[in-house]
Amino acid sequence: MSFFSSRWVDAPEHVRELDPTTLPAGFRAAGAAAGLKPEGLDVGVLFCEAEDAVSAARFTTNARVGAPVIVSRESALDRLRGIAANSGCSNVGDGDRGLETARAMQQEAAEGLGCDPEQVGVASTGVIGLELPREKVLAGISDCVTRIGGVTPRQTGDSGADDFSRAILTSDSAPKRASLEVALPSGASVLLSAQAKGAGMIAPRHATMFCFVETDAALDQHTLDLLVGVCVKRSFDRISVDGQLSTSDTVFAIASGASGVRIEAESPDELAFGQALDALMRQLAMLMVADGEGARRVGRIVVRGRPETVEPVARSIAYSPLVKTALHGGDPNFGRILQAAGQAWAPGEPFVADLEIEGMQVVSAGDAVEFNLGELEALVQATEVEYQLTIPGSGGETEVYFSDLSQDYVRFNAEYTS
Repeated sequence: MSFFSSRWVDAPEHVRELDPTTLPAGFRAAGAAAGLKPEGLDVGVLFCEAEDAVSAARFTTNARVGAPVIVSRESALDRLRGIAANSGCSNVGDGDRGLETARAMQQEAAEGLGCDPEQVGVASTGVIGLELPREKVLAGISDCVTRIGGVTPRQTGDSGADDFSRAILTSDSAPKRASLEVALPSGASVLLSAQAKGAGMIAPRHATMFCFVETDAALDQHTLDLLVGVCVKRSFDRISVDGQLSTSDTVFAIASGASGVRIEAESPDELAFGQALDALMRQLAMLMVADGEGARRVGRIVVRGRPETVEPVARSIAYSPLVKTALHGGDPNFGRILQAAGQAWAPGEPFVADLEIEGMQVVSAGDAVEFNLGELEALVQATEVEYQLTIPGSGGETEVYFSDLSQDYVRFNAEYTS
């Protein structure tokens, strides 16, 4: 099955999919079972061999953040060479002890990898408010570093990327990852890969999500940072599972330059590379929404109207439990969409709207129109359902992708820590 599985993400013609566990030149990775979870891998380390690597990062905007986010923000985010990550505990709300554990993770990885501690980004995911067992996570990092030392770079299936991508999972049903060969207009090609996780506590400005991106292209740091920022806004910023903004969202991107192919700023090569990165992140974001802890369907709401109103209206619809349960049941209950839109509208200001579901118009100027109910009911049985809403005003347009809301989601989150 192609990585680009969503109809809302076009696979660039100049991109070829590789084995998803392939890492670009100059990268190694490993995963270990440290006992942070009842079973399976739960600690991962990624390493870039290039001493002159450049990097970029983005984090959650929640006012309440975890120790790994605090420590990573204090690091050399423009020249990272390593990532130490764990699942099973998010290391949030543990005070100074949590900060000490995050810094110890950084130090442990740096000593083994031969780089400065400030060149290691840290990331933790799992239950909020519990102590992250320090000795266990450090032992897991040490194990990973030892494994990385025996890895042959760029040897498909032996890069350690498979274990690394599995070690960061929590409620995910499967790893979210890809590796792409990007053909550039200049005639050269570079590799671009990523490992991600995310299935719940997902709402604007990322998710309870990680995305770690690697490339063997050579870019200046400003160019990489600009591309990552733009692509994050078009991908992880546009998704929601449950309207809850995580404490731990982290995106790291590292460019090793090991291919010897330099991508100049504002060049055709940069445009082609940016298109590939954008498609990669958008599809990973789609996988997160589709994996939304019991989700059956994914919705896309597109809102057009006055610029300052489209975003709150779209978010109101995407976060509505009534809209989400209707989506889950394949029920074309468009009254719920209008209700959710109206509650985000200024009181006393006239609200009229046009609404289409899967291209079929059901509302015009605020009132229902005649349509074929049987045909509409069939359309909303698809795994991806699109809604397009036009509200008063012009000049603004936005989109939000959201999962449905199922009994499995409620059951899972009711029992999550027990």
